[in-house]
Amino acid sequence: MAEPNDKQRVYIFDTTLRDGEQSPGCSMTVPEKLRMAEKLVELGVDIMEAGFPIASEGDFEAVRTISREMPDVRVAALARATRVDVERAAEALKPCRRPRIHTFIATSDIHLTYKLKKSRQQVLDDAVAAVRLAREYADDVEFSAEDATRTDPDYLEQVSLAVVEAGATTVNLPDTVGYSVPHEHAQLIGRMARTLGDRAIVSVHCHNDLGLAAANSLAAVMAGARQIECTINGIGERAGNCALEEVVMVMKVRHDQIPCYTEIVTEHLFPASQLLSTIITFGPQPNKALVGANAFAHEAGIHQDGYLKNKSTYEIIDPMMVGVPEGRLVLGKHSGRHALKSKCQHLGHELTREELDAVYAGFIAIADRKKGVTDQEILALIKAMKAGEDTIKRDAALAGD
Repeated sequence: MAEPNDKQRVYIFDTTLRDGEQSPGCSMTVPEKLRMAEKLVELGVDIMEAGFPIASEGDFEAVRTISREMPDVRVAALARATRVDVERAAEALKPCRRPRIHTFIATSDIHLTYKLKKSRQQVLDDAVAAVRLAREYADDVEFSAEDATRTDPDYLEQVSLAVVEAGATTVNLPDTVGYSVPHEHAQLIGRMARTLGDRAIVSVHCHNDLGLAAANSLAAVMAGARQIECTINGIGERAGNCALEEVVMVMKVRHDQIPCYTEIVTEHLFPASQLLSTIITFGPQPNKALVGANAFAHEAGIHQDGYLKNKSTYEIIDPMMVGVPEGRLVLGKHSGRHALKSKCQHLGHELTREELDAVYAGFIAIADRKKGVTDQEILALIKAMKAGEDTIKRDAALAGD
């Protein structure tokens, strides 16, 4: 049966260790997966998809190890809608006290024709059989209709009802290739949510091929979805998955517009992002929302002036809400005197207006030639300015003699 009736609660299904790991440069060893899993537990994810047991011995062992080391965590294992896959997933999940078997099959005509070479009835039969078999091993069974957003809605509704009747407690409707747009996505998810009612949780799994994964996921929530499948830093196949940190913080910051909530401990978002970056071969791009190096950085002089007067002028959240220690001012050619004065104070130098003007002239000269000015360069400018003043005072004194 579905989760207790809380209309505003959105469950976070993290698939960093499964879909995220499938992307180039993101493969993880079992010990690395275990380290990341421990951080995901601290973060407060509701369901952790630990791997695809049939895919490799490493994936099987990762699911088994995480299930054994974290027996009270709800661990999911992926399985195609076949007996061998479902049984392999069940075996890997044996140590887990709260196992979820996540079985899937494609439902779009594109996939049926070119990939599966099966009829709609055959796919429907396979889906129902897989869910029934999974229910023999776990009370918590999720079914995913791969490529749901390119599936005929009438057929998708038929499949969704059939798998719930067979025992699925969650029905996931993936935008597998990132094809959907928010208003269209909301219409499809809204229809399925109304069809299933309280019989199962409707879930979404959005890819970011058009840069709309977070927007589509949130549109789905507004339409009735109550589980979002996502990854730390948005890693995943091709352009990636919906970024966990983005959807969670949108619901928290804009609760006035999206009146739903999660149980994520947001102060662990940045540490989780940082840990993932040390495990895989790359981190998020600098301008990545919330966890990128520049997410709370300010360089433009007008922005810096406002920020120094009141941070809320240019920061909509306190960086500490996501675990970032503080915002920072980046000194470059767009910076103004206010930011430079603040940096000099931070470096231990209180400058008069005239002194600041002298240092600022040298600062701009350097900033025009490079992409940023370091603390050491600013200290050198201050030293040179003071040395120049000392020379002038010495010359004046000698002239007076």
